[in-house]
Amino acid sequence: MPDLGPHAAFIIGAYAVAFVMLGVLTLVTVANDRKQRRILIELERKGIRRRSAAKPPTPRVKMTKSKPEKAGAKRKPARARKTRS
Repeated sequence: MPDLGPHAAFIIGAYAVAFVMLGVLTLVTVANDRKQRRILIELERKGIRRRSAAKPPTPRVKMTKSKPEKAGAKRKPARARKTRS
């Protein structure tokens, strides 16, 4: 073991506290994950679904075929869409 000098007890204690805290944080995280999974399973059993499970909305942009541009030709600005009132 390396020589830690007169502060060996403090250094070893600091490492021990750090390792204990990492272990506690790991256990709390795992326990919370299991709890959230149980809650999610229960909600799905009741018929409540996740929003992420829904189909993504389809875009309403109308796609048109574009003509190949001529060299040096300027593009016309896009027309503004009319909104419903």
